[in-house]
Formats: sequence, C-alpha cells, structure tokens
Amino acid sequence: MNVDTSSPAPDAESPDPAVPEADGQRCGLIAIVGRPNVGKSTLLNALVGQKVSITSRKAQTTRHRITGIRTAGDAQYVFVDTPGFQTRHGNALNRTLNRTVLASLGDVDVVLFVVEAGRFGLDDAKVLALVPEGKPVILVANKLDKVVRRAELAPWLKGMQERHPFAEFVPLTAKRPEDVRRLLDIVRPYLPEQGWWYDEEALTDRSERFLASEIVREKLFRLTGDELPYTSTVVIDKFEEEGLLRRIAATIVVERDAHKGMVIGEGGERLKRIGTEARQELEKLMDAKVFLELFVKVRSGWADDEQRLRSYGYE
Repeated sequence: MNVDTSSPAPDAESPDPAVPEADGQRCGLIAIVGRPNVGKSTLLNALVGQKVSITSRKAQTTRHRITGIRTAGDAQYVFVDTPGFQTRHGNALNRTLNRTVLASLGDVDVVLFVVEAGRFGLDDAKVLALVPEGKPVILVANKLDKVVRRAELAPWLKGMQERHPFAEFVPLTAKRPEDVRRLLDIVRPYLPEQGWWYDEEALTDRSERFLASEIVREKLFRLTGDELPYTSTVVIDKFEEEGLLRRIAATIVVERDAHKGMVIGEGGERLKRIGTEARQELEKLMDAKVFLELFVKVRSGWADDEQRLRSYGYE
C-alpha cells in the first residue's frame, strides 16, 4: 500500500479504438462503494463540486447509479456513486440495489472503497468482498474529523492492509476542499490515457427530470427524519420546459396510510415545506424558475414488486 501521492500508477491498458484520441488527456470510470450511510454521496458531491447525489442522515438514500463528472487539468474523472450494499432486507428493492452495485464494479478503472476512519464492521467487509480481483482499490477513510485519537489509526490501518492489498490509503474529511483536491491528485494516475468522454463543463449524465426526483426525495427524508421508512420514493409525473420555467409534478409514494400522514403533516405543513425547499434548490441547480406540485399516494408493497420497481425507474 502506498501513502505517498507521488506513487507510480498501474500500466494503462491498450486504448480502445472506439474512444477518442488521448492528446495528452486522461479519462476513466471511478466507482465509489461502501456500506450505507458512510458518506459516499457527500464525497461524490465534493469531488464533482456540485450536488449530483442526495445526502441524508437516513441510511440507504442512494438508489441509482449516479454519474458525476469532474474535469481538472488534463484529467476527466467520471464517478459512479452506488447504493450502499444492502445486507439486512431481502425485498425486491434491495435486490435491485445490490445488482446496481455489482454492475457498477464490472467496468471501472479504479474503486474508492469508503469507510469511516478507524471503523470496519461486517457490512464493510461484505462490500469489500464484492470488489473484483485485479481492480486497483483506494481505501478512503472518511470522517477523519470525528477521530479523537489519531494515533489509533496506525494499528487500524495495519489491520486494513491485512484484509486487502489496497493501492493507496487516503484519510480525509469529505467536506474539506483540500482533502478532496488531494484525493483527485491520487486518483489521476489510475485513469487511462484517452480522450475525455464528456464536455469540459459537464457535471453529470443525469437529466434534470431525474435530479428533480432526487432532490424531492432528499427533502422528504431530511424533513421526516426517522419517522418515515426508507421504502418511500418519488415519481415524476410531469416535467415541462418553457424557456426559463420548469413545470414539475411529482408523486411521493409510501407504503401505508400512516406514512402518508407523516409526509403531509398537520394541516399539510410538512408537505408544503418539502415542496418549498425542493423548489428553491432546484431553481439554483437548474438556473430557472420552478413551479412544483407534490402529491402523496399509498402503494402497499411497492418495494417488493419487481414490475412496479421498473415502472418507478429502478434498474
């Protein structure tokens, strides 16, 4: 394991004739993996420089393969924020999420394995076991600011080295810009020498429609706290563009009538706040005026219905 950021990179594979000519550029796919609620989405947003994935204290909020893009210098980093690997529930939703994790790992150039600094549990071990052999894996010890005794990290790191031959070890706090820049510098040599896949200004390959559903879902989870089970989702019913105006209608889908009451709140105040905060953030992201309508519907058992999951956009 190297801790020196100047360590040599692995040999790049022969360029695919279908990819653009390198012309001194580097470009590659980086998977961000880890157990639920370890800070993957926060890290992705920091690496990209703008929110492309939702964050919440509630575990299991990321449900799709979110692609974020960062172009810096001669390198273009294409990040994949996967759902945290699900080990506690066997419903159709969690099986779908786990398939997404496995598919994301198949074609990447480097893996960022995110853990909380100084911690490693059974759920972390299950995710690490999924990483294909032959892929360079960088151990990202997140939430370093929460470690009181830094000296305790040395024996922890030794134990981590015995678990897996990590290519690099990067302790950091995802919200510190200098830590994020350091991680980008460490990842860069692992990107193949090839032309960029996206425009230099691109931040994500996801549509505004998709981002709208994610932002509403983030506000839903943040404003309901632990009251609302994570088996709730958001479906975009209408997304219309009229110049600098976006007209959006979305449905919050819950499993029980009691959950519907939690979302709406007394006198509709909670639903109104969810809509207001989502609209304000969407206006910033889209640089446009947003008219947002929210509805709440009960769909019992949706999280264990494969057909309904596909209709809601789960891969």
